[in-house]
Amino acid sequence: MKKYLKNKILSFTILFIFVFSNCVNSSQKTKELKEEKKELNTKIEKIQEIKKEFQEGDIIFQISLSGQGKALKLATKSNYTHCGIIFVMKNEFFVYEAIQPVQFTPLKTWIDRGDGGHFVVKRLKNSTKILTKNILEKMKENGNKMKGKNYDIHFGWSDDKIYCSELVWKIYKSATNIEVGKIQKLKDFDLTSQEVKQKMKERYGNYFPLEENVISPISIFKSDKLEEVMVDYPKK
Repeated sequence: MKKYLKNKILSFTILFIFVFSNCVNSSQKTKELKEEKKELNTKIEKIQEIKKEFQEGDIIFQISLSGQGKALKLATKSNYTHCGIIFVMKNEFFVYEAIQPVQFTPLKTWIDRGDGGHFVVKRLKNSTKILTKNILEKMKENGNKMKGKNYDIHFGWSDDKIYCSELVWKIYKSATNIEVGKIQKLKDFDLTSQEVKQKMKERYGNYFPLEENVISPISIFKSDKLEEVMVDYPKK
């Protein structure tokens, strides 16, 4: 009888520990889910608040996490290696960008794709007078001609393929006749690091088109035609 009771008590104790453990784990998971939901809601609220500050035609920059990002940083001496133009479609903000292929990307998706969600927004000086409704429509119209085109891994100047800063520069030039950034030659960049040499070898083989016209994200970033209007959503 004592042995029977002892076994019963032992079984009950094990069952109690198992149930209690599950309750604790469940409670912990619930707490973690609540924290994650709270963090997500805060993130969404911040994005919604930030959206109020955006204007169509703004140029947005980020630190790209793409495979060529490190080489671009070294060659251009800048962390900002990707950019696009902000437009409104169906009352929502999108970034028109040259990735693979050229496309409109929802603003939040674009922001989240960058390193730490960090971004910088620059705006054309005197934009309220220059970027009229007609000019913005012209920018969209000219930009749409490049929609769906392949990303240009060789950074050529033709319109057959397009890279990010080229898209931004050409849309502004064609619609406003304003050059946002100085065009350089490929040879003007720092091509000495091993990472850059390797990427150049992958892209061009043994022939480097050093005289090719190139417009880099940092050249647009430093343009005296633009002013900084927002640095937000800092890196974690």
